[in-house]
Amino acid sequence: MSAAPESSVYVAHLPVGDDDIGKHRGAPAFSIDDLCGMLAHYLEPDQVDQIRRAYLFGAEAHQGQQRLSGEPYISHPLAVARILAEMHLDHHSIMAALLHDVIEDTGTIKEHLATEFGDEVAELVDGVSKLTQIKFQTKAEAQAENFRKMLMAMTRDIRVILVKLADRLHNMRTLEPMAPDKRRRIARETLDIYVPIAHRLGLNTLRLELEELGFAALYPMRYRVLAEAVRKARGNRKEVLQKIKLAIEGRLAQEGLTGRILGREKHLYSVYQKMRGKHVSFSEVFDVYAFRIIVDKVDTCYRALGVVHGLYKPVPGKFKDYIAISKSNGYQAIHTVLFGPYGVPIEVQIRTEDMNKVAEAGIAAHWLYKAGDKSGGAHVRAREWLREVLEMQKNAGNSLEFIENVKIDLFPDEVYVFTPKGKIMQLVRGATGVDFAYAVHTDVGNSCVAIKIDRHLAPLSTALSNGQTVEVITAAGAKPNPSWLNFVVTGKARANIRNYLKNLKSEEAISLGQRLLDKALAEASLSIAKLPQERVMTLLKDFKFKNLEGLYEDIGLGNRMATLVAHRLIPDDDVESERGRSGIKDVLTRYVPAWLKGGERSASQPLLIKGTEGMVVTFAKCCHPIPGDQILGFVSAGRGIVIHSEECKNVADFRSRPEKWIDVQWAQEISGEFPVEVRVDVVNKRGALATVAAAIAEMGANIDNLQLEERDGKYSTLTIVIEVRDRVHLAKIMRRIRSLDIVARINRTKG
Repeated sequence: MSAAPESSVYVAHLPVGDDDIGKHRGAPAFSIDDLCGMLAHYLEPDQVDQIRRAYLFGAEAHQGQQRLSGEPYISHPLAVARILAEMHLDHHSIMAALLHDVIEDTGTIKEHLATEFGDEVAELVDGVSKLTQIKFQTKAEAQAENFRKMLMAMTRDIRVILVKLADRLHNMRTLEPMAPDKRRRIARETLDIYVPIAHRLGLNTLRLELEELGFAALYPMRYRVLAEAVRKARGNRKEVLQKIKLAIEGRLAQEGLTGRILGREKHLYSVYQKMRGKHVSFSEVFDVYAFRIIVDKVDTCYRALGVVHGLYKPVPGKFKDYIAISKSNGYQAIHTVLFGPYGVPIEVQIRTEDMNKVAEAGIAAHWLYKAGDKSGGAHVRAREWLREVLEMQKNAGNSLEFIENVKIDLFPDEVYVFTPKGKIMQLVRGATGVDFAYAVHTDVGNSCVAIKIDRHLAPLSTALSNGQTVEVITAAGAKPNPSWLNFVVTGKARANIRNYLKNLKSEEAISLGQRLLDKALAEASLSIAKLPQERVMTLLKDFKFKNLEGLYEDIGLGNRMATLVAHRLIPDDDVESERGRSGIKDVLTRYVPAWLKGGERSASQPLLIKGTEGMVVTFAKCCHPIPGDQILGFVSAGRGIVIHSEECKNVADFRSRPEKWIDVQWAQEISGEFPVEVRVDVVNKRGALATVAAAIAEMGANIDNLQLEERDGKYSTLTIVIEVRDRVHLAKIMRRIRSLDIVARINRTKG
């Protein structure tokens, strides 16, 4: 690679901490020589030389390209490299920062980078690059797939996300030239994805700047109004802040404790979120004085806590010990809130110098401070999270589902619970017993049947609270329930439940598809076993299936009609079967339920419904068919067969699509319970609802859903969905309810 021409050695213009976020014109110039000067303080000379060579390569690759601001494009990679240099990242990361756009925006390929700078740099650059060569149907799908690629690269090398976050930070700093709608879209993406990732990895300084820049770009008017309000309020606070600070310093000195005391001002985005989330005014949020006490060792943290609690009374319920139980991103400190002078609350954080470094830099402290085991907490926890991300990726159906799971898992609030053996488990706020079970192990979650909270049985959907002891009860034959998806909140639980149900649905679809195809072939007195093997293989090749299971699954899910597949399989020279020569029209006509053609039921064998078919056979909610009803099946793509009652009003809407209907019938042996809807008119009387519910329970039935509608002053109507075994069971329940004095009328609804 030849050296770049002299004109390609550009400078980057970077912010100098101006209060006006996003406006950095006139900032001092920053060149490759400045970068190398920074790096010389902690890198070897030959490593700095490699970085300079990467810069020259990138400058030549981006030759002629400009940013919207009019600056040469290389100014952007140079600025990203500076951000990483401030974190003291290794030379491979700095090289990747200088080259991070060459695959995406120039003709350079990954293999060329690997030849020039090694596989490690090429992998880092590729991890950050977007998928520009693949065409996606929607923008959301493309965006999700790019995030998926980036996060997967991050699980292999965590430096990928550090390069990407630095890239996003500089882009946010230089948003001004972009169109307003694009600015808002990038800001929303930053706040939704990149800020939570930075928080999860403990990159607090970087996160705060991304939040402020995102807030300013997404809501410029709100940002300006809040910034002005803070500026005006700041002057009135100085005297109070100084008085509190001196009081704390004096009391610490009396106890022989030394430490730094810093006054903290709330960031604008934090103020805005509290105003919105708690529905309070600016003055209520800003009237909180915040201090950070930084001491030499852990023991001093607890002694300092005693000092401030002796100076000002603590607010009950506002004490949090993140030293004993650190946060998921490795953050450690003691938090407390005090009743200060003039009745104002004081927030105090107490931490050691090492904790302070990790709190600001997170996993970057591993490089920034060369702290080794001191930054290990953040690094270890980041690795644990990345392992969970990898598991979610394996179980996700598509990119959009994967990103949804990751975004759920990035939720910052936490709850700490204990296993029966005393191990601390960390979950997101709102996590349930099922989330806890999956956090212990995937197999524990899959076989979970009940939980005990503090030694008492509790519903699986119970939201857990700090300090509880949770025990999972499992059973060998237990399986995940689809209803769990209605209340689980962690990405790991959601991904594993969906993956299990997806595989279960696949097995059920294969079984149903085989039954449907066997039935269709039986109409022509044939079966798969009797057909020539080469004809079956030709069909599988035409339909692009590797085996018969794939074909059965497609039929079972309703994506392909069994009759049409059977027609393709019937040999053209089959003289034994009149149906084999009759053509597609006759095959279809014979297969459609006779009632749709105005006649009696077909003499051919209908498909038997046993109630154990699983998720590929569903029962329509419009008519709630139950064993004993005359039924028919409608083939729905992706869902399999939907069973309707022949009396259902919606059936008329589908008469124009007879090829979608199949003849079905209840089997002799039926398992399970089936929902059915009844309407009960009751006298408006105290305890009426309880009386009806007790009568239903007395008859051995469960209530699935219930709605109460007051008709007039005298009567109310109860719409109840009851789970019954069959029509006989329903009739007994209705007779029992009808016998109640408070019941005026009861009838079954059928759509």
